[in-house]
Amino acid sequence: MFFVLTSVLPAASVLVEAESFDEPGGWKLDTQFIREMGSPYLLAHGLGRPVSDAKTTITVPESGTYYVHVRTKDWVARWNAEGSPGRFQVLINGETLDEDFGSAGAEWHWQSGGAVELEKGEVTLALRDLTGFDGRCDAIYLSTKDNDTPPNSGTILSEWRRKQLNLPNEPIVESGYDLVVIGGGYSGMGAAIAAARSGCRVALIQDRPVLGGNGSSEVRVWAMGNIRRGKYPRIGEIVEEFADKATKSPGTFEEFEDAKKEAIVRAESNIDLFLNHHAYQVETNGDHLTAVYAFDTRTSADRRFEGTLFCDATGHGTIGFLAGADWDMENAGRMGMSNMWAWAEADEKVNFPETPWALDLTMKDFPYPRDHHGQWFWESGFDKDALGDAEAIRDWNLRAVYGAFNAMKNRDGASKHETAYLTWMAYIGGPRESRRLMGDVVLTADDITAKKDFPDGCVPSTWSIDLHYPKQQYAQKYPENPFISVAEHDRSVDRNYGYPVPYRCFYSRNIDNLFMAGRCISVTHEALGTVRVMKTCGMMGEVVGKAASICVLRDCFPRDVYERYWSDLDVLLKLPGKAYRQDVKSEFTIPDDALPLAGPLGPPSGIDPAELEGIVIDDRDALKTGKWTEGTGLKPYIAYGYVYSTDPKASLTYRATAPKSGEYEVRIAYQPHENRGDEVPVTIHSTQSTQSVNVNMQKPAPLDKGFISIGKVRLKMGEEVSIVFRTTGAGGNVHGDAVQLIPAE
Repeated sequence: MFFVLTSVLPAASVLVEAESFDEPGGWKLDTQFIREMGSPYLLAHGLGRPVSDAKTTITVPESGTYYVHVRTKDWVARWNAEGSPGRFQVLINGETLDEDFGSAGAEWHWQSGGAVELEKGEVTLALRDLTGFDGRCDAIYLSTKDNDTPPNSGTILSEWRRKQLNLPNEPIVESGYDLVVIGGGYSGMGAAIAAARSGCRVALIQDRPVLGGNGSSEVRVWAMGNIRRGKYPRIGEIVEEFADKATKSPGTFEEFEDAKKEAIVRAESNIDLFLNHHAYQVETNGDHLTAVYAFDTRTSADRRFEGTLFCDATGHGTIGFLAGADWDMENAGRMGMSNMWAWAEADEKVNFPETPWALDLTMKDFPYPRDHHGQWFWESGFDKDALGDAEAIRDWNLRAVYGAFNAMKNRDGASKHETAYLTWMAYIGGPRESRRLMGDVVLTADDITAKKDFPDGCVPSTWSIDLHYPKQQYAQKYPENPFISVAEHDRSVDRNYGYPVPYRCFYSRNIDNLFMAGRCISVTHEALGTVRVMKTCGMMGEVVGKAASICVLRDCFPRDVYERYWSDLDVLLKLPGKAYRQDVKSEFTIPDDALPLAGPLGPPSGIDPAELEGIVIDDRDALKTGKWTEGTGLKPYIAYGYVYSTDPKASLTYRATAPKSGEYEVRIAYQPHENRGDEVPVTIHSTQSTQSVNVNMQKPAPLDKGFISIGKVRLKMGEEVSIVFRTTGAGGNVHGDAVQLIPAE
């Protein structure tokens, strides 16, 4: 339910915030740039098709002539682009004002809409999109005074707006929280859930209507980074509960399961969730954070959140910055913001409007969006102000995508794309890099490549050091702000076990009760390249949430957890993700549906050997001679993958010990392929016998899970048996996955 915010003043004026319209219609609530321009606004993001009207009803205090002003902008004017794609109309009591709004002004301003005669009482307002190309409306102001242009302040909840909206002088106080988490992406969700299950009372503040951040349906970046492995393989079990399983990036709306994420958070009795709340101000007492202010982005209701501890999971380090925390940010050469997109093909011809205001592109100016989607590399803003000019970075990305699709539809790609149409484009940007808050450890790329062993290393970072740069092939036409990137990967990170990021990167070195999780943690620009992916950020949150419970129990600060109570955190990090207690002084309960403990390399990506009968020996435990290559492309495989070799001197030896005397059936698992050997020699060695068989690995294995029986062997209890694969005379590629011994009787 949306509530209209109006004021009734002696001057006979009415301010209507667009975000508070009763019916937003097809207009989207955009809250990304509040710190730039002072307010949320409605966006007509129709992909070239006008969206349905936004409508509301207001009360006019007295009859008379009202002068209309609308706060808006021509969003392409800053580039002197041809045309005004963001044009829209305002309808009052069904009558359209003469002015087209969004048609002038490169900056946010109050555009005059002329005068209208109104009777006292209820009046209807509507916003009518004319283009489908991202018109935007912040607010509408009606006044009986001529030339009563409102102040064009970018201050959040400015005094003028507060008075116009009759907002209370004092905010609503939300108090009694052990931990206040600001930011509802993976890191914020991980922190909130872990803290709540560890007995803390938590407030989770998110400025969007959905959780997940870059991993939501609004941005659609699939969840990367391996979890449940390394020194603390329980970390990541909470992330496992809410992480998407998207098959590509961008994925589909359904794959990101926004409702599931919200349901998981709301199921925690210790969490109070505040969606659609933008944190904009803090209170401190010296180096101590005491409160965070956030306002409802639909109603402007102001709240003051009081807590013992705070966690900055905003991505931009906003709370730390406002509190005076030490921070750093690259002056230029940062990783940029992406706005991904998708298209499809209809059964008949579909038209797309010409876009003279978009980037002037032909098909050679951008990578073709194969598989019907524009991926992560539609990225810009490398040398732009990632914080103060984020709206322009997003808008440049929109111009790039519209220019590319115009080339596909109306220029040199037209003959091949007659039925093509846009299905989705992210209007919420996916930023990668801005502020980083400094902790007691500032993790560097050298630390990671040297595998420096920090005693508090805990979060496994398995993504390579992945830094993005403009792709020069496509940067020539727009060198001032290239919009296609390339990723350069340093392969020194162990992608199976992971590099354990230290806990001391997760709290501020000069604000004593401030944690941070996500891409604003204490790392250098280069180190950010490995820790910034979603699942890794979520695991940071899990550690922060558990550490917060120790702070509450021990009445201490985050630094003290490392210096005095690390053994406490060590215990908590070894508990299942679903372990819970109602308060920090209670004992933990471990529910029956807790996940099984994974090993240092994480849970198997294939068939879990523990689910198979008998003795199973994986290829990772086999003795290898010669050159063998690991693979995961052919499924189903056992455990973590398989190996294959064409080295003529290679061999693969599996060893097992009989748990009791008796006859055992020996089975081997492989994935068939046309390049496999058709005469692969496999030998079974025991103390009492040796037997050999040739296996045709071009043909599918006949038994369940990809196994084939190669014979039986009689063993005494404690006797060892060896199964040896050789490449000599195999007739092709030799493949090794697993060996299984099953009691024959």
